[in-house]
Amino acid sequence: MSEPGNTDGPDSGQNTSPAQHPIVDFTFADLEALLKRSVRVSAVLGVAAALFLWLAMEWQTAALFAVGAVLSIGSIYEWGRLIRAVSARMDGAPFGTGSKLRTGTVVGLFLVRLILFAGVIYVSLKCLHGSPIALICGLGLGLAGLAWEAMRVLRG
Repeated sequence: MSEPGNTDGPDSGQNTSPAQHPIVDFTFADLEALLKRSVRVSAVLGVAAALFLWLAMEWQTAALFAVGAVLSIGSIYEWGRLIRAVSARMDGAPFGTGSKLRTGTVVGLFLVRLILFAGVIYVSLKCLHGSPIALICGLGLGLAGLAWEAMRVLRG
């Protein structure tokens, strides 16, 4: 039973259906915009954290963090390309304005990127002699940027 003065009850004559959440209408254009924003957030955080580490610690640690951040941002681009290729393959139609590469080529390039990034991580750890924790934090920076943007979308 609704209280007096409350016009949101079932007797108010208004449509009481709940508002639709923005995630329901989430499109691939929204996904691409989210990925671009997460790259921007990750890059800004990466530069700020690397500068802080350079001033607070040593340049090697800042360089390892920067290497991790660059690899993390590169991973966001590669995951976006992989998502577009898999979505196009599942839909049976070309998707968006993305790459015209075949799905197998995109997956192959994704695996080559993983091997290349593993080599960069190995060489960075061997040559820079900074804190490996900084590298791990840099590698997690893209995930933090994606989580931030996902929370913005979920919040509406």
